[in-house]
Formats: sequence, C-alpha cells, structure tokens
Amino acid sequence: MVDDERWKARFRAARMSLPRWARDAPHRSMYRSNATGTWELYVWDRETGERRQVTRRPNGTSMGVLDPAGTSLWWFADTDGDEFGVWRRVPFEAAEGAESVPAVPGLEPSYPAGLALGASGLAVVGRTTEAGNTVHLCRPGAAPEVLYHHAEDAHIAAMSRDETLIAIGHSEHGDSRHMALRVVRPDGRTVADLWDGPGRGVYGHGFSPVPGDPRLLVGHERRGRDEPLIWDPVAGTEREIVLDLPGEIGASWYPDGSALLISHSHEARDELYRHDLGTGELRRIDTPRGVISGAAVRPDGTVEFSWSSAAEPPVVRSSSGAVVLAPPGPPAPPSVPVEDVWVDGPGGRIHALVSAPAEGERPFPVVFDVHGGPTAQDDDSFTPSAAAWVDRGFAVVRVNYRGSTGYGSQWRDALEGRVGLTELEDVTAVRDWAVSSGLADPARLVLTGGSWGGFLTLLGIGTRPDDWSVAVAAVPVADYVAAYEDEMEGLQAFDRSLFGGSPDEVPELYRASSPITYVEHVRAPVLILAGENDPRCPIRQIDNYLGRLAELGRPHEVYRYDAGHGSLVVEERITQMAAELDFACKHLGLR
Repeated sequence: MVDDERWKARFRAARMSLPRWARDAPHRSMYRSNATGTWELYVWDRETGERRQVTRRPNGTSMGVLDPAGTSLWWFADTDGDEFGVWRRVPFEAAEGAESVPAVPGLEPSYPAGLALGASGLAVVGRTTEAGNTVHLCRPGAAPEVLYHHAEDAHIAAMSRDETLIAIGHSEHGDSRHMALRVVRPDGRTVADLWDGPGRGVYGHGFSPVPGDPRLLVGHERRGRDEPLIWDPVAGTEREIVLDLPGEIGASWYPDGSALLISHSHEARDELYRHDLGTGELRRIDTPRGVISGAAVRPDGTVEFSWSSAAEPPVVRSSSGAVVLAPPGPPAPPSVPVEDVWVDGPGGRIHALVSAPAEGERPFPVVFDVHGGPTAQDDDSFTPSAAAWVDRGFAVVRVNYRGSTGYGSQWRDALEGRVGLTELEDVTAVRDWAVSSGLADPARLVLTGGSWGGFLTLLGIGTRPDDWSVAVAAVPVADYVAAYEDEMEGLQAFDRSLFGGSPDEVPELYRASSPITYVEHVRAPVLILAGENDPRCPIRQIDNYLGRLAELGRPHEVYRYDAGHGSLVVEERITQMAAELDFACKHLGLR
C-alpha cells in the first residue's frame, strides 16, 4: 500500500534559505522559510537569537533584501504571484505583522529588474514595463531620477561600496541571453563598457566590498564555460581568474576583498573553494557530496552554505561544522540517491539522473521529469516532487538536454534557432536508452515538466506521440505566438534571442516550435496545471491549447489555481502533486 503521508511530509517539512545579512550589521540577517505553510520572509538577530516573520500574504513572498545598516527589510509586493508590483519596506525591529510602507514613493508598479542599496540611503531600482527597461536613482526625500532607459532587456548588476559606480547589465545589442555591462556614475556619465561580442555574455557579480575599490567581479564565457574575471572599469584593466577545474565556475568576494569564494559546478554537483588573489592559492572547503544552492562568507572568514542531496533534505551549514539554521518541526523523510547515466545523443553525450525505487522489479513505470529554464539543470539536490513519484513506484529520469546550464556555453546555446525540437532529441535518446536497458516499461512512460519543461512536454507528445503514455504539463508554453503576445517584456526579449526575432519576423520558426501546431497528433491523456495570474506562461495561450484538445476529443484535464508561475503555498503544492500522481496512475492502471 502506498504511504502518501511520506511524500506529503517532504513538502510540509519546514525549510529555510541561506540567510543573507546586512553588510554593515552582519548580526542582522533575513531568510525565506515555509515554516507556516507558505514561503515568507523572516528576520533573524544573531546576537539575541530572535527570529520574526515579516511578511504574511495569502500567496507568499519570495523577494527581499536588507539595507546595508540592517535597519530595514525591503520586499517586493506583487499581486497573487503576477510578479508585477512595487518595493515596500519595514523596519528590522518592527513587531510581527507591522505595516510596511512604499520603499520609493512615486515609482509605479513594474516587473523587478534588480535593486542596489547604499549606506547613505541611496537606492538604485531596476524596472521593466511595456515601455522598456529603466534604472532609477532614488535618493532619500527626493523624487526618483531616470538613470538609464532602453527598450531592450536590462537590469541592475551592482553598486560600489562608496556609491560612485553603478553597473548595469544590458542587451542593447539585441541579445538578452548574452548580455553586456556598462558602469556609470550616479549622474549618468558612462565610465566604461564591457562586452565580449555575439554569443558571449558578461554578468556583474558585485563590486569589491572595500570602500573606494572600483573592482567589479564579472562572470564571462570566453573559453566556452562560466568563469570569473576582475574588471577595474576606472583603470581599464581586467584580470581573468583561470582555475584548473572541470565544469563551470562562479565566484563572490571575501569580506576584505583579498580572496574569492569559488563555487564549482561539475556533473550536477557542487564544491566550494577559497582562491587567494595575492598568492593564487586554491583551497577546497570541506562540503558533503551534493548540491550547494547558495554560499557566502561571514566577516570572520567562515563560509555558510545551503546544502542538500537527492537522498538528504536541505540544511544550512557552516564551514566550521555547525548547523547554522535548524528548521522547526520534524525533518523531511529522506529519499533514494540518484544514479548518473551518460547516453550518446545527436549533439554529444547527454547526462541524465535516475532515481529508482528501492523495491520492485524492472522494468518500472518511468517518469521523465523535464526541467524548466531552459537555462537551468537537474542536479543531485533534494526534490520532493521526484521523491513523490519514487514513493508511488515510478523510476524518475531527469535529462540535462542541450539548452541546460552546467555543460558549457556550446551545450547551453545549441537549442537556438530550433527551439524545443533540439531538447527533445536528447530526451528521446535517453528515453530509448531507458527502454533498451530494461529500466523502463515502454507502455508506462510519463512525460512531465513545469514551465519550459511543460512546454517540452506538450511539444513532445505532439511531435513523438508514440513515445509517451501520459503527459503532465505544469504552467507550460502551449501556443507560442499567443504566449509571446501576452508575456512580460523581459521574456519577449529572451524569446527574440532564442529564435532570432519576434513571431512577426520569423513566423515559421515559432510555428515549428509551438505545441499547438502538433495538437492533432496528441494521443496521450494530458493534465495541464495553470496559474491564473502567470506572467511567464500566460493563461490565454493555455486556454487556446485546451480548446483545441476539446475540439479534437482528446482526453485531458486541467487544474487551475489562483496564483502565478507556480505556488508558494505548501498545501497548494501538495494538492497539485496529488493531482499529477493520481492522473498518471489512473491512466496507467496503477494504484
């Protein structure tokens, strides 16, 4: 008999994000937690040990930051998950449930495009609207000033410690997937530009934490993978950080600016290192095998990091060996470890992760859970949804198809111009391996995913209808042209970069990549989960697809909920997961 309470307990178990502290008051921290059943923002005074919930909204809150002095928490207030709203702030010491105020009076609602806060009270706010992308300079007591505006995608990357330099990530060259950097003064004067040309992005990761130091830590891909460099836009110098490590490399500053905390991602797992900028020494920081979702260096040099593996639930640890934050209540039940599989595909070797039930015999019913993004990857982290399928007796296969991060720039960009179809070639190769190896029962194959994974699910059952028994698509792109018309401007820019133009400019490419083009071929029963307020995969284009399924008499169900691109409410996520499990089991004859 299936123990549904076990998988539900993984969703209900309290979790906490890596705490982020105020730069000039590091005893004051903020973090996200689902301890009350909804993801909300909390503050934590490390000196007294007091923790308080700050936000309390029906559909949760995800974005917040402390000002440098730790006097206020800024949080982004949207409406029911639509991601369109304004920044608000509340004093750090305010009692739970205290009323917040608009952080910048005079700024109209928008989609957020970055935020930088200075010790003087200066705020630099990035905004995206239908009119384009704008950066505002917001001084205390003064009306917001427009510092930057452009029709193409842009965001705030960083502000220097002395507030004299502001880094803006932009795509004025027309490619939001490979951005450029511009550093400006608060009066709008350009200090310097950095762009590595077509197909190569540069991204600002923070100015030096030392006052008066203009060095900016930058991520680049000059050698076909993510790596760091240090750019001094005032002096016009660059220093590439070349490390003998496979995979992709990220970095952040140590508090005194003398070293970098290196995050090393290779084959779906992470490591941390300290790189001394003076001596060049690279020293590994002891962390367990698994995935590190965030890490930062405390003023005393210890490193705090959020860790999990597929088998073990998340915990916030310190390099000192201590547990930094222990969530209240019982821990999440563990799950099974993942197995790494490499399959030869049309574009090269494909990395897949397999989670198989501890009991039962092969061939299993198998769920191909396709990740979103597409600039993301599946990894060896704790995933309650994958564990829920395993508890029901399914093996779960997750494919890091071309388009995924973690395997170099060429792999990530291989989908451009042939969107969706390229990724599905890799999913198909791994599907065929799963059947031929005896892992998968070809008559019991579920294709599922959320967001981009939902898009690939619907595209997959239309372009390869004989391969799949059941489909479950959450918040998908279903009608690409209609999705483009209704989605937020930042995603329109992303789509133009992927396809090489808008639907008016390259209509044949959008048609070839749109699931609704192939809806007449669909034979698998389909469950679609959709958020009424979703700005990323809007509801109208999903209704178009559902309408065509109904006209054709194809078996399908829809689950609609009053939120955006997913839900921050734990019980809502459980309801959705139960719907997915029950739909698949019903149509496969499983109980």
